[in-house]
Amino acid sequence: MSEENTSVVIVGAGHAGGTAAALLRQYGHAGPITLIGEEPIAPYQRPPLSKAWLKGEADADSLALKPQEFYAETGIDLVLGVRVEAIHAAEHTISLSNGRTLPYGVLIIATGARARALPIPGAGLKGVLSLRSAADAEELKAALTPGKRLAVIGGGYIGLEAAASARALGAEAVVIEREPRILARVACEILSTFFTDYHRARGVAFELDAIVEALEGESGRVTGVRLTGGRVLPCDVALVGIGAPPNDEIASAAGLNCQGGIVVDTHARTSDPDIFAIGDVSHRPLAHYHRTFRLESVANALEQARQAAAAITGRPPPPQEVTWNWSDQYDVKYQFAGIPFDVDEILLRGDPAGGKFAVFHLAGDLIQAVEAVNAPAEFMAGRQLIAQRRPISRSRLADTAVSMKEVAA
Repeated sequence: MSEENTSVVIVGAGHAGGTAAALLRQYGHAGPITLIGEEPIAPYQRPPLSKAWLKGEADADSLALKPQEFYAETGIDLVLGVRVEAIHAAEHTISLSNGRTLPYGVLIIATGARARALPIPGAGLKGVLSLRSAADAEELKAALTPGKRLAVIGGGYIGLEAAASARALGAEAVVIEREPRILARVACEILSTFFTDYHRARGVAFELDAIVEALEGESGRVTGVRLTGGRVLPCDVALVGIGAPPNDEIASAAGLNCQGGIVVDTHARTSDPDIFAIGDVSHRPLAHYHRTFRLESVANALEQARQAAAAITGRPPPPQEVTWNWSDQYDVKYQFAGIPFDVDEILLRGDPAGGKFAVFHLAGDLIQAVEAVNAPAEFMAGRQLIAQRRPISRSRLADTAVSMKEVAA
């Protein structure tokens, strides 16, 4: 493309959108850049919301992607507290919630995902929260004082991180999961068992195979979670973490191809050549697996920001990366790379009882994914081997006496 004076409008000022704006300037784009965000604060890191922010160890300034003055200094027009209502692709304009119409030469959609609502009675009570923004984290932090009771509905990463933070703050925590195990949709059973035991040893309670029927309250505020069968778990605050659908409504209404996210190519370009989509909202190709998928991670946001910025400025496309993510719970560093597609064996390296191990998901002699607990060497080597698509020896991989460097050799 390389139209250096083209105006670029970025819808969504999260990790993906904020990074794309900065990269466009870094890559030499000289035209106008407008970055539009619904929140009243500049782009910031979101993963610490369930950890450092809740524990009072971070705030908006410390988590900011760039200092506030960066945007003025680089000529990026930062428009905050405004929502994009519609995209008019034929006219190359967007409509904003403040009544303004804004033209664009190139549009980048980085609207992310939202917390899935819990469609049950009582979901609208005060104290029923999600955790997708700094405002959410601030409200939850205020509620997690010593002796308070947190009910986490959904046993995913964010819920578990919040439960760990609650315990660190002296609050009680119970995790309610409808599946027979936590992390059922995102991790193998070995990891589920490890984290269940680890949390229980630190005072977190679990309700598994449990269906939430309603949320109960008094004077408009939540006081308990009622399960099927009538049992009520008392709480002072309830955190709902049951998934995050993509914010692709304005893209779909504009006629863009959407299939559980905005469909893009390897350059992050949508079905409209002048519109890109990056981050949690996109449904993208995964080169290492020969299929498409929607990812939710900082690594994906950064990679697609690089793809879009490179395409817009006429630079060569960046190399295809292996997706990865992480979760910090107590003193545990959990890292995972790849996606376990087409797996025929799960191989354990190390001992979960020792708190340091890795689980490799194999398809034949190829590593499809790795889950590592306090095992950075296994994570890094596993990610490298996924990218290289190089066969490995299963017996050597399972043998901790053989270093990962030797396995990868």
